[in-house]
Amino acid sequence: METKQKTSVLLILVRILFTGCLVYSIWFIFHNSLQIAQVSGEQSRRVQELLNALAAQVGLGPFSMHTVRKMAHFAEFALQGFWFMLCLRVYTRHFVRHVSWPLLCGLLVAVIDETIQLYVPGRSSSTLDVLLDFSGVCCGLFAALLILLFFRMCGILWRNRERDVE
Repeated sequence: METKQKTSVLLILVRILFTGCLVYSIWFIFHNSLQIAQVSGEQSRRVQELLNALAAQVGLGPFSMHTVRKMAHFAEFALQGFWFMLCLRVYTRHFVRHVSWPLLCGLLVAVIDETIQLYVPGRSSSTLDVLLDFSGVCCGLFAALLILLFFRMCGILWRNRERDVE
């Protein structure tokens, strides 16, 4: 007879947190895509002003509107990829083996995002944006994977510290 291992409360809370962050990041992406061109442009102008003010303090910039919009695409999807990987980790121990799932889902969100923009007044869709979005997902996944592997390595070293003393 198999005994089923009970899921800890902490793990359940972390699953809820990571899944909530992932859902919010996807909602944020779709919400931005649903904005008409005038509203989206105004938001981009505010971000551009902020970025250029920060960049001027360290001797960089100025950033063009095109660059700001592309950086925003990449950053939104990198964050989504980061949450996808963390979600995958808290739902399975074999997260590297199943990395194709967040890759596929990230690509699907990018395609849906660009498709939404086809139907919003003043907005357009671009295949290059899908590629940029997907590269953001890949970078976010990779960043989270590096963090997860770092913590795994620290755990292994911590558990084996007594052996090194002897």
